[in-house]
Amino acid sequence: MPTGVLAEILGADGLIVIAVIVIVLLFGGSQLPKLARGLGSASHEFKKGIEEGDPTKGADSTPSDAKAPDQAAGSAKDPGGS
Repeated sequence: MPTGVLAEILGADGLIVIAVIVIVLLFGGSQLPKLARGLGSASHEFKKGIEEGDPTKGADSTPSDAKAPDQAAGSAKDPGGS
């Protein structure tokens, strides 16, 4: 069976319904809330990481412990310490 035949027969909505049924059968009804909670927290962390690394946000998104490039290079040149 070619790949697109099933998608043509069922359509996008039918494939989503089949995917949900398979997930329920694999994980069971009691595990779905835990799975959804884990996916939600992962999504939140991903969005948070994207916002922190976004250069268009300006200086507000730069972490406070990040060093400027000239400070990092200066500390590497002085291995003895001050």
